[in-house]
Amino acid sequence: MSYSFTTTATFTRTHAKHLAAKVIADLYQCSVLYDRPSPDSIDDYQTELIELLAHEYVERYEFGFKADDKRVLTFRYKIGADGGMHGDGNAGGVYAKATVAGASYYNIVTTSTKWGLLNPAQRTSFESGLPFQRPDGSLPADGDGYWQSDHGYNAGGVRVTRETFRPR
Repeated sequence: MSYSFTTTATFTRTHAKHLAAKVIADLYQCSVLYDRPSPDSIDDYQTELIELLAHEYVERYEFGFKADDKRVLTFRYKIGADGGMHGDGNAGGVYAKATVAGASYYNIVTTSTKWGLLNPAQRTSFESGLPFQRPDGSLPADGDGYWQSDHGYNAGGVRVTRETFRPR
């Protein structure tokens, strides 16, 4: 005897808010543990991330600390389709033992293919509704540490997987 089933999911703004809340919880923990980002800026990051997720314009979201353009401590979130075989994890558990003295905070978005299909006027229109404008930037290289896949969140057929770059 065999069983099969089919499910469909529509990704909504509510799903985007749910997933963004997981990332934002980590930003708050980072702020408490490492004094950056500033608590005042986190609401703006949340507004931006909800919009990026809701419109499917983000592929990766990364924040952390770098020194000499190398990662010291980083939290990277990969956004993709959910295969449906996962539970929704709890946010938090931010690595708390890094030394970030002398390192600078960074927050970078890698846009999706869907973003790349927009014309310049569409991009400008979307960005004008965000709480801040991001300067162009590049991701730092890996420093003396390692990546660990440690959390996953899902909603509405979308999965966000968190990886942490931890110092040795």
